[in-house]
Amino acid sequence: MGEGRGEKGTQRGVVGRRRSAAHPRSLPRTDVDWWKHYFDAGYEREYEPLFDLVEDRRQVARIVELLELPAGSRVLDLACGQGRHAHLLAEAGFNVDGLDLSPYLIARAKERGTGRTLRYRRGDMRKLPATWSGRFDAVVNLFTSFGFFADARDDARVLRECARVLKPGGVMLWQGGSRDGVMARFLASDWWTTRDGTMIAQDRSFDPLTGFLTITSVWQRKSAVERREHRIRLYTASRMAELMLEAGLVVEQAWESFTDRPLSRRSSEMLLVARRER
Repeated sequence: MGEGRGEKGTQRGVVGRRRSAAHPRSLPRTDVDWWKHYFDAGYEREYEPLFDLVEDRRQVARIVELLELPAGSRVLDLACGQGRHAHLLAEAGFNVDGLDLSPYLIARAKERGTGRTLRYRRGDMRKLPATWSGRFDAVVNLFTSFGFFADARDDARVLRECARVLKPGGVMLWQGGSRDGVMARFLASDWWTTRDGTMIAQDRSFDPLTGFLTITSVWQRKSAVERREHRIRLYTASRMAELMLEAGLVVEQAWESFTDRPLSRRSSEMLLVARRER
């Protein structure tokens, strides 16, 4: 999946920056398989303000601290996108595989560089390679790269696959939007301008029954207007912990995203550290 957010976030699809601007609202219903085509050059442009190397390095430093693994450990960056974290994890001394469904983002990741300890491949997070069973010391799933599928059972499948490819006692680090915090500080509309002068406005709506946050984006540059829409199922920390436990993963720590602050009910992002049962 591509990288594949309330207050200013660091995830796919949950951004809050400047307050709202008027723009059209007569938009088509969200494609249930939006994730098959959304993660392209337009995705990179839309979330450009969040793709910052200094912030990426800060996040990876925190990941390394939490994983507590020796150099050379095998790490899977699941839904690695354009390789922002995978590349830096390899630089930090890990043996890294990055997997993503988007051919565009995989190509962008490979442009950053590959090598003996950094490999990328295209694939579906719901069905990882059979040969990967018990291969990894850690799996990381970052930037709200989760909750894309129309059927919630597919989210559970993803977690089971993560548990399968982990070694016994291996660690999963999951980072993304927290339903509790996003709802507590819900930002329905906002807008920003990219480096090339494109104005991007977002409207957000939330369905409390399905848990889907729907994000409608309207881009305008000169006379050209483009509309894009995607949706992400948000989870509470308690529900994520339940799903992980059902998959054989026990949550040991819960943080407010990449900070050293414990997760609270007003945290719009969470970072969970879980371990595969031995």
